[in-house]
Amino acid sequence: MAQFKSDFMRVLHERGFVHQCTAPEALDEQAAAGRLVAYVGYDCTADSLHIGHLVSIMILRWLQKTGNQPIALMGGGTTKVGDPSGRDETRKLLTAEQIDANMAAIRRSFANFIDFDAVGGRKAAVMANNADWLDQLLYIPLLRDVGRHFSVNRMLTMDSVRLRLERDQPLSFLEFNYMILQSYDFVELARRFGCNAQFGGSDQWGNIVMGVELGRRMEDRELFGLTCPLITTASGAKMGKTAAGAVWLNPERLSPYDYWQFWRNTEDADVGRFMKLFTDLPLDEIARLEKLAGAEINDAKKVLAFEATRLCHGEKAAREAAETARKTFEEGALADNLPTVDVPRATLETGLPAYEVLRLAGLAASNAEARRLIKGGGGRLNDAQIASETAAVTMADADAEGRIKVSAGRKKHVLIRAV
Repeated sequence: MAQFKSDFMRVLHERGFVHQCTAPEALDEQAAAGRLVAYVGYDCTADSLHIGHLVSIMILRWLQKTGNQPIALMGGGTTKVGDPSGRDETRKLLTAEQIDANMAAIRRSFANFIDFDAVGGRKAAVMANNADWLDQLLYIPLLRDVGRHFSVNRMLTMDSVRLRLERDQPLSFLEFNYMILQSYDFVELARRFGCNAQFGGSDQWGNIVMGVELGRRMEDRELFGLTCPLITTASGAKMGKTAAGAVWLNPERLSPYDYWQFWRNTEDADVGRFMKLFTDLPLDEIARLEKLAGAEINDAKKVLAFEATRLCHGEKAAREAAETARKTFEEGALADNLPTVDVPRATLETGLPAYEVLRLAGLAASNAEARRLIKGGGGRLNDAQIASETAAVTMADADAEGRIKVSAGRKKHVLIRAV
């Protein structure tokens, strides 16, 4: 589409959010009239979302900012089944208590992105839980009323099923039902909230289309689907995957400083694109910043890091993270806001091997990984390279406040505090 009637569709296309859409002209008309009510589903497999979810969260944010209504659907019911999309093995099944605890923690992931109150005339976002209806379903009525609209032949062609079978990986009958339940979610949200669109990642296209068709077959409803592209870095790596694991949104999982540092370390070629996707910065300001070259590109990365952290953790946390980084890298000081790990003073008085200290600090997942880091020259103690993996770290290395700075490379730092 060359021209858009709605700010929502214009923003999504200008900033690079759109991969596929079922009926772009009709969806555009709904958004222009302020009648678009759209959802994204999030299963509760952990107690935080991560930046792999962030593109869809930002789409919900723009939906609300342009006068329409977002729904964050918590998968209290579907988490009991497990989405097979993009996986070679069955997800670990969680208890109802674990799912409820994860759901409560995940709500905080949304706090700074969308408003659940009608603020400034905006339509309040909705957080729904599909356990409210899926837990009430009876098997025979589900097969009769919903299952009859699904062709097994077609279900076998969907990527979530086909790819697992092609790799000779087992697919349980429980997982095979996931797309039916996701499709039914769409219909139920349409009934309860007037929801008329579903958004998701590109791997969800098949499931979303099935939901669009189910709405038409069961209730003669016009529903829409839109997916966002899989985000990769300029070097081809999957967005958000690091050596240390997922980049979590909740501060209990990942400190605001480490979150800031993740964005600060963005590859040069990705800065402009990530600003469009993960910040609210105006496009003309992004265009100015992405033209910076040489050492000046670091200024643009700091803006990206600040704006992304501000959205996720609030402005105060973003400013503190930026100041911590400035003190650490520009002044060489021990910044108070660096991640801190407490270690018994008696242990440090006796002395700990350097590799064990790096592991305790969370800079390596295991002693073996810490040894490799030191052997490769990446382990640092108070900004000096650690010469030997078995070198003893003692209270003699601590400052007057009992703190020792340990680092993995020159960008990731943790304070060891004797207590």
